[in-house]
Amino acid sequence: MTGIEAEADLAFGGLVQLLWPIQDRLAALPGPQAAALRAVLDSDRTGGQDRFVSGLAVLTLLSDVADDGPVLCLVDDAQWLDRATADALLFAARRMAAEPVAILFGARDTGFAAPDLPELRPARLDAADAGRLLAERGPVPPSPAQVIAESAGNPLALLEFAAAQQEHHIAAGPLPVADRVLAGFRAQISALPERTRLMMLIAAAEGRGHLPTLLGAADVLGVGLADLAQAETARLLDVTGTTVTFRHPLVGTAAYQGAVLARRVVVHQALAESTSDADCRARHLAAATTAPDERIAAEIVRSAERARARTAFAAAAGLYRQAAHLTADDGGRAARLAEAASLALAAGNGRQAAELVGQAQPLTEDAKARAGLAQVRAAVEFEFGDARAAGRLLVAHAPSAEPARAVEMLRTGARYAWFSGDRETVHDADNALDGDDPLVRGLAALVDDDFATGLPLLADYVARAASSDPGRTYCAMILGDDTTTRELASAEVARCRRDGLIGVLPAVLQDLAGAQVSAGLHRDAAASVAEAVRISRDTGSHRLLSRLNAVPARVAAIEGDERRCRELAEVPPDAGGVASTAALALLDLGLGRYESTVDRMDSVLRGPLRYTTAAIMAIPDLFEAAVRLGDPGRAEPAFHRFDAWAQAGGQPWARAVAARCRAMLEEGEARYLHALELHTGGARPFERARTELLYGEWLRRAKRRSDARVPLRSALEVFARLHARPWVDRARAELDATGDSGPAAEPTADNPLDRLTPQELQVVRLAADGGTSREIAAQLFLSPRTVEHHLYRAFPKLGVRSRRELARLDLG
Repeated sequence: MTGIEAEADLAFGGLVQLLWPIQDRLAALPGPQAAALRAVLDSDRTGGQDRFVSGLAVLTLLSDVADDGPVLCLVDDAQWLDRATADALLFAARRMAAEPVAILFGARDTGFAAPDLPELRPARLDAADAGRLLAERGPVPPSPAQVIAESAGNPLALLEFAAAQQEHHIAAGPLPVADRVLAGFRAQISALPERTRLMMLIAAAEGRGHLPTLLGAADVLGVGLADLAQAETARLLDVTGTTVTFRHPLVGTAAYQGAVLARRVVVHQALAESTSDADCRARHLAAATTAPDERIAAEIVRSAERARARTAFAAAAGLYRQAAHLTADDGGRAARLAEAASLALAAGNGRQAAELVGQAQPLTEDAKARAGLAQVRAAVEFEFGDARAAGRLLVAHAPSAEPARAVEMLRTGARYAWFSGDRETVHDADNALDGDDPLVRGLAALVDDDFATGLPLLADYVARAASSDPGRTYCAMILGDDTTTRELASAEVARCRRDGLIGVLPAVLQDLAGAQVSAGLHRDAAASVAEAVRISRDTGSHRLLSRLNAVPARVAAIEGDERRCRELAEVPPDAGGVASTAALALLDLGLGRYESTVDRMDSVLRGPLRYTTAAIMAIPDLFEAAVRLGDPGRAEPAFHRFDAWAQAGGQPWARAVAARCRAMLEEGEARYLHALELHTGGARPFERARTELLYGEWLRRAKRRSDARVPLRSALEVFARLHARPWVDRARAELDATGDSGPAAEPTADNPLDRLTPQELQVVRLAADGGTSREIAAQLFLSPRTVEHHLYRAFPKLGVRSRRELARLDLG
């Protein structure tokens, strides 16, 4: 397939080339993927909800084609691919693993970015290679050394300059090589008859090489196919039964740029009349219009809406921008620029979205319109800039919006403000809603440490909100309700997999991974984070990447892996940064660096994000460090906050940890026993083991060595299972001090699951549940062949030879 300059703003124009010969295979794809590609081929179809499903579908399709033999997908002039096509192909290319498929992109130095793909930049021809190329192509020009020198190692320039020297229609000069080649093509075209030049202009303006459309426009303008004969003879273009192809794209550029504006306008008008494709008609009408025209602007908007329905958001944004330029009144132009900005943001282009908002703002004083612009600006700020500014923008402009939009803006503004430590804006949002929104009212109470008011409000919100409301998971996390968080996040992950919502999935996986770590499911959490990281890279969600690191940073802290914990804890100073600082504090606690633990947590608890759940949940670490330093008073005020939070929230694990802290302070066995009773629900095994360790230490100090061994052995078992090396060492030392002579416990290394990569673990679990390779691939956004590759690698690690044997294993 070849990128076509004229189709650079045409939704999926490039992908149609790839799909057309193999569209009969679409029926075998999973439902959402098949629907996405059918929408690519039929502009009247709706493509789905996620712009990355088309890339997943291309991956599956190419994998299927590869069943018949190795596949090479060549993409030339990739710099002219429309954004939707480029996103789809790059997504597929990045996820090729075991497939005998190669995708090769050829592009100019600028205009096509493919991060994370291997890149080869061919060297320019040296003099010897240039001489051999001239000899092979012949005849050799009169002054080959001059041609070689002037071409500067560019093969196209070398051949064109050689031909020009033969025919005397290019003179040497100071122009850049590309400009001189273009000038040469112009000279050749200018020597042709006028009717031939007109036909070449029609072909260049049409851009796709679609012969029926070209001939229809030619008929309107009184020329025909025969008029291309001399251009063919001059080897400027080739004509087949259905297409016209320029020998080089610069030939088309020369034909188009060499015509005066008035003639180009007439040609685009003729093309608009002759095409049956509504999107192409809109493109030609726009090119033929030199002044505002609402009729044409409206037609372009309809084309934009078709692109939006197919999730080609970048193309839709470009079309709305075109429509805005053809809109006469400032208010209408501002509204269309605002729509273009929203679509640019949906396409992942925050910089373009911000530019479009900047263009729209001076055009309107309408408060409702400016509120809509503020929504886009806030989303850009939150993802790419200042989260505090994002929240304030939304809350400030919400009163001017329509009532339903105003509520949405205030809720989102409160969330942004909560996440960025802006208490004042959280309260402003609550006041604007008159305290009637339980979500915002709850957040406003929590920033003031009013846990008795805030936590029940959020719990009620979780219970009453619609199942599709993502705020439920967020609130469950704030509540510390691990079970509900896991259930809600798991259900949302399943929905994203079922509906192909690839772009949303990483954030949901992050929520799930946090709950999995709390439950001691570190391997599961690693698999969730690994998938979220992989998808975030594939989809360009780079800001989320740093936030994702907070989850494995906590695992590294528990395991005592200082190097890895510090690497992962380098994140922005927002709520994700608090979680990473808390991970570093836990690392220091495990390694016996109590002063450092206190210092880290002091800085968090004096900061603007002191009210966040990540900060509050880390208070027991601060308290234990202070007690071990012999100065519990340094942590008592913070502990009272945690205790109030735990009692108001009612989570058994939190009340157990609060009882553990009181036991450390009061040195009473009843407190330890009460804490262990609260831990019996099974949530947060790491916290339960820490309580058992502290209780065992207390029993040993009370000279009750035999009694101490029971909780210490239980703690040691959990620490070993979690690979928590510093805590294993501490529990082992305490057992030794009791005279225990049992075998030394080590972090379990013989669990077969530990031999699997995170993705292999995901695959084998789904396979053990009876999923086929195709079903597993659809869930994990992989190709079926990659799934089989992971199974092939996992079987010997697990000591099995088939899926049937796999189903008999305990995979946790």
